[in-house]
Amino acid sequence: MAFLFNSDAKRGAIFAEAFARELPDIPFSLDPATVDSEAVRYLLTWTVPENLARYRNLEILFSIGAGVDQFRIDAVPAHVKVVRMVEDGIVRMMQEYVALAVLSLHRDLPAYLNQQRLRSWQAIAPVQASERRIGVLGLGMLGASVLERLKPFGFPLSGWSRSPREISGVRCLSGRDGLDTLLRSTDILVCLLPLTDETRCLLSATLFEQLPAGAALVHVGRGPQLDHLALLEALDSGHLSGAVIDVTDPEPLPPDHPFWVHSKILLTPHIASVTQPESAAAAVIENIKRFRAGRDPVGLVDRHRGY
Repeated sequence: MAFLFNSDAKRGAIFAEAFARELPDIPFSLDPATVDSEAVRYLLTWTVPENLARYRNLEILFSIGAGVDQFRIDAVPAHVKVVRMVEDGIVRMMQEYVALAVLSLHRDLPAYLNQQRLRSWQAIAPVQASERRIGVLGLGMLGASVLERLKPFGFPLSGWSRSPREISGVRCLSGRDGLDTLLRSTDILVCLLPLTDETRCLLSATLFEQLPAGAALVHVGRGPQLDHLALLEALDSGHLSGAVIDVTDPEPLPPDHPFWVHSKILLTPHIASVTQPESAAAAVIENIKRFRAGRDPVGLVDRHRGY
């Protein structure tokens, strides 16, 4: 029995120390060449290795990231459990980023940054938080945590998920009709959805048209969910007032892409939430203990849903 860490050595060293302390009976390897492939029961990686078939006794494939859309799930044998990363560091960083983004749009930061470049001193009439409606797409672990962090500011909060959810202090909606209702009553839309066939290109001209005039977007889901041209047209027409974008397709954007210089866009290089090695190692170790005790790991992926 062995654990193979297929990622960068710096994080791997932290994982190795935690495994030696918490699971000393499981040999830990940072190099496939140093481990018998048939001994590997657990594999942590960002993408599915091309030679995955050589690990004939693999039981769990761990993603080092919060999502698994980068995995070729169909290349993973059906008996292997696929587990996405669920750890405190990812949650905390996403809470920080979305709070920063929502407050930046709420307090007109993109407009003020543009005024600074133009040396223009012009106050914009503020809107009270109680009058700024926030809608979150995706009510999984990250979506629910983000909404919890936004509660103290006093925004009216709504969230949407494919299936019904209940979150205290949040108007929860689901299904196609629920999505339409949320969009019509949202001033700042936060996308935290996983990438699936249903969510690819979801952030389109049709969706933007459903938002109230002057609404804004925070995109921290996945790059292929956003239609770049549709966003630019919505911003340039004035229908949308601003956007904070952390994920794009492709990444990085080409140097001549309009997002780099658009006055209504705050752009960051996919840094909203990054796996933290200490808390990630603890989460993986806990999941192995759960699995060995006959329980499902936290973050177990439903292959039919894709997340």
